[in-house]
Amino acid sequence: MGQVIGLLGVCLVLGVLARASGRFPGGTAPAFNAFILNVSLPALVLRAMHRLEFAPGLMVAAVAPWLLFGGAVLFLRLLGPRLGLSRDSVTALILTAGLGNTAFVGLPMATALLGPASVPVAVVVDQLGSFMVLATLATLTAARAHAQGAVSARALVRKVLVFPPFQALVVALVLRPFAFPDWLEAVLQRLGDLLTPLALFIVGFQLRLQGLRPRVPALVLGLSYKLVLAPLAVLGLLTFVPGLALGVRQATVLQIAMAPMVTAAILAAEHELDPELAVLMVGVGIPLSFLSAPLLVSLVH
Repeated sequence: MGQVIGLLGVCLVLGVLARASGRFPGGTAPAFNAFILNVSLPALVLRAMHRLEFAPGLMVAAVAPWLLFGGAVLFLRLLGPRLGLSRDSVTALILTAGLGNTAFVGLPMATALLGPASVPVAVVVDQLGSFMVLATLATLTAARAHAQGAVSARALVRKVLVFPPFQALVVALVLRPFAFPDWLEAVLQRLGDLLTPLALFIVGFQLRLQGLRPRVPALVLGLSYKLVLAPLAVLGLLTFVPGLALGVRQATVLQIAMAPMVTAAILAAEHELDPELAVLMVGVGIPLSFLSAPLLVSLVH
């Protein structure tokens, strides 16, 4: 767990220092974002979904991230405008508060806090939940907001179909009966491993804390939903599911309590949806989640 925190912190700081140094060109963020969404993330999805073992009893855990995103849409579209937030800002909050960092922070934290037995549950939440929501509902939401007006259902569906992570998801499911050769596994792993350091680096590169004060109301709204309200709501719903093991409930609540997904901030930036707010959600949310997530898991009995 200490290694995970160290990696996240170092990459964020390196990004901040890189921007301050002035040695990186103005197009650095878009270039990194494009590489992450078109190369690293598809490689990670392709390898992980191809290897995932499905367990029918874990489907309850897989549903939780879908509820998280749906709740974010309702909660933030209701309260966001009351704070005077623009449509772009509300959408940036929906993307970041509605998607959790269930892979690069969630999986190591599940192992550290709950033990190796929690990993299968955490993986299901991540792969069948967070990644699929990112590739479908989140992409649709971003595309519709970016269009700034009416957009046809055909255009929205096409946006999802040409989204490289979604294409990787489909390919992984189609090829599940066939084993990947060792060289392909190695290539996909190396490309996927780039996602965390590059994504955190570019978040740090775009992080500007001098504009934090006017953003505090929006951050409080988004992070209170992501780090507190949504996990408590999921915990309440899980108590009504009969026969659900304690370990499944703990791992599910932990994953829902994770900080905003870094890739969600990148998706917001790609669609020009208040990227500054999206980056602040990640930059502030990650350290806070190291405190809030264990406290929430302690409530699961």
